[in-house]
Amino acid sequence: MISKNHFNTAWRSLAMGLLALSLSACFNLTVVNHTNENAALVKTEAVPADVRQALAPTGVLRVGVYPGSPTSWVKDPQTGESVGIAMDLGKEFAKRLNVPVQILEFDRVAQVLDALKDGKVDFTFTNATAVRAKDMDFTAPLVRLELGYLVVGTSPLKSVAEMDQAGMRVGVSQGSSSQGVLTQLYKQAKVVPADSLTKAQAMLNANQIDAFATNKGILFEMSDTLPGSRVLDGRWGLENLAIAIPKGRDVARPYVQSVAKTLEGNGFLAKAIQRSGLRGTARD
Repeated sequence: MISKNHFNTAWRSLAMGLLALSLSACFNLTVVNHTNENAALVKTEAVPADVRQALAPTGVLRVGVYPGSPTSWVKDPQTGESVGIAMDLGKEFAKRLNVPVQILEFDRVAQVLDALKDGKVDFTFTNATAVRAKDMDFTAPLVRLELGYLVVGTSPLKSVAEMDQAGMRVGVSQGSSSQGVLTQLYKQAKVVPADSLTKAQAMLNANQIDAFATNKGILFEMSDTLPGSRVLDGRWGLENLAIAIPKGRDVARPYVQSVAKTLEGNGFLAKAIQRSGLRGTARD
């Protein structure tokens, strides 16, 4: 005969299992597998409850990504697997915090940053500019990327020094740091915003822009799918990429910086860069 206590315990276990399945289906969560390895990791790190609450206030670490950039999210052409530095770092942080991770996909970086500012995203990896630092908090830079231009095969342009000319149309991602910088930098060339990287590539193909400007990690990805195109020699600037979290989560900042430094030192970051296929990192 089953006792009342055994029945109640079994019922609670079943209810919790159904709730977890329901959350995974509704929110596309990747739930942390609480293996002995993870349990040991959490015990070793002893993440304070207030830090966990600050970084994942909903109980889930929401990681913002956008397609087309190895620093954020791309598809591995060989396996079809989703990879990217923001994605890998977000999953690792969620594992260390012992919370589920939710990957939130946006069309472009500006939308990720808006969601982060609004507290709808908890974590991303992006260019740490002074302007952005007014709206979000960054770790120290972890990756340096060259900024350049992509042109089609028939373009007469050969270097970045030729870009600022009368009549030149240079595409940028709408709301990107490249848009802000080049709008101020150019004296003659016109900056043309694109809604997405897919749209920018179509604009290049249709000769609606003469070049597209962003970091070379993205440019090489675009060039792979645009026959005859090329990334120009030289650079017009650098991006210093870092982990970003929303303002107002000060109690978690030392923890985020500490883990970022650990992941840089133990080879995790290098492996994430390799997995993402990132090209165009700065050597000087």
